[in-house]
Amino acid sequence: MAYYHLGELIHNQAQKYKNKTSLKFLLSNGVWTHILWEEFSDKIMKTAQAMAEMQIKPEDNIGIYSQNMAKYLITDFAAYANRAVMTPMYATSSPSQVEYIVNDAQVKVIFVGEQFQYNNAYKVQQESSVLKKIIVFDRDVVLKPEDKTSIYFDDFITTGDNSESLALVNARLRQLKGSDLATIIYTSGTTGEPKGVMLTHDNYIEAFKIHDIRLTKCSDKDLSMCFLPLTHIFEKAWTYYCLHKGMTVAVNRDPTKIQQTIRQIRPTLMSNVPRFWEKVYEGIQERIETASGLLKWLFEDSVKVGKKHNLLYRNQGKRAPIGNAIKFFIYKFTIFYLIKKVVGIDRGNFFPVAGAPLSDKINEFMQSIDVHLIYGYGLSETTATVSCFPARGFTIGTVGKIMPEVEVKIGENDEILVKGKTVMKGYYKKPAETAAAFTEDGFFRTGDAGKLTENNEIILTDRIKDLYKTSNGKYIAPQMIETRMTEDKFIDQIAVIGDERKFVSALIIPNFEVLKEYAQEHNIQYKSIEELVENKDIHDFIFGRIELLQAQFTSYEKIKKIRLLPHPFTMESGELTNTLKLKRKVILQRYVNVIDEIYMG
Repeated sequence: MAYYHLGELIHNQAQKYKNKTSLKFLLSNGVWTHILWEEFSDKIMKTAQAMAEMQIKPEDNIGIYSQNMAKYLITDFAAYANRAVMTPMYATSSPSQVEYIVNDAQVKVIFVGEQFQYNNAYKVQQESSVLKKIIVFDRDVVLKPEDKTSIYFDDFITTGDNSESLALVNARLRQLKGSDLATIIYTSGTTGEPKGVMLTHDNYIEAFKIHDIRLTKCSDKDLSMCFLPLTHIFEKAWTYYCLHKGMTVAVNRDPTKIQQTIRQIRPTLMSNVPRFWEKVYEGIQERIETASGLLKWLFEDSVKVGKKHNLLYRNQGKRAPIGNAIKFFIYKFTIFYLIKKVVGIDRGNFFPVAGAPLSDKINEFMQSIDVHLIYGYGLSETTATVSCFPARGFTIGTVGKIMPEVEVKIGENDEILVKGKTVMKGYYKKPAETAAAFTEDGFFRTGDAGKLTENNEIILTDRIKDLYKTSNGKYIAPQMIETRMTEDKFIDQIAVIGDERKFVSALIIPNFEVLKEYAQEHNIQYKSIEELVENKDIHDFIFGRIELLQAQFTSYEKIKKIRLLPHPFTMESGELTNTLKLKRKVILQRYVNVIDEIYMG
């Protein structure tokens, strides 16, 4: 298969696929439309010419601060054609976060999505000596009356329609190099200030190659849903890979409407984080629990049959016994089909999952109902995937087999160390941090703890920086405990506490909708959410469920006390990163009094 620099990828694909659909996206009137490969290529070229006309030069850093849109991808590939560097920012980023990246990467031009991003970017521009130009994707954005420099994207792409800018872009296309810097992706910063991860075109090309070897079940016939933010390396690398394969990519703009758009598009592929599948699992379990006697038995039997068929036989490369195969065939086209149809994944091929720990119980359940999750592990610094499940022969409890051409070993403190052509060039303008991130023999220090199996699989235990040591000298892996607890439908979020403490405790945000139903069914009176979480019966009920979930834990890993909180952890409050990971330091500081009360009681 041919492999192309991202600057020429779409243009080469357009010659091959011409009038095939490349992108699908939703118009403001709620109607899905599409762009053909030839149109995609043409729009990229026009945008690249406009960038050249604006004096954007090779190695310039271009900002993009937007929801997922077709224009987002057009802008990316137009920049690559000019040998410029894309510097993405999450659509939810605050002005201070945008300002940090603008200043650090010296971003002179930024592309923004909607009103929220424009307002924040304009505020940054007013106070910045660096940011000179804002280009707005959404035509409905109202520009500030005093703003004389911003321009709408549709107007911007007409500015380079001349022979000089065309000649300049064509010249740059002939000078493309794999060593060109493609993206600077800023880490979400769970600890310390964000660092810009520098990824070259060679990094992305190598990612394409190793995924072609591992993912043999996808092709240009597939339809992938682009749902996670394109700022996230997982979605960015995955979407680029889909375009490399010649697939159609449906772009989901509003994350809150994903359930609706999945049912409309019915994708065969979609990368996602475990949280999505936790919600799917909870929804299915609720249907099973409320089903009538016979239907409930059929549900439960179908899961047992599917587990045996998919995990004990097919996954091991064995033929299932005739009785199991017949029952599985019936369930596949009845119960499993209906479950998947409700979610919108009835045409599903497989679904990559990464970014956080996935519960073994949920993973096993999804595989059993014939939803093929390709669970994996990776980082921004490794162009996403370090390991992932193969189509056959995967092991629940691991994060998959190490990718081809990637070398992994376990270092001090059980740290996972990675070497290969997908590993970053370094951190932008941070030579000391870059040097510290690598071992003397050139392995990247992931900061994650784990171990390797005989089958070349990775078992991930926790972030090394997140490991707690109790005052009794015992090490605790909070993510492992948290992942187990969030299997429960009554627990929405949890932060495990225990560093230098005599026992493990937890701050818990319940699933308020489910908890309200429970309170109503059990005649528990309350006037506010605050009063509900303070209720002793509610506390004892939640704690009882936790006791059951941690039955297999060692005594020092078990949660001994909990405190229910009335408000969720959010990005806006600074308690979550843009990738929805806990900012433990922030949470510990914000709830210091609550935590002290737990240990004083």
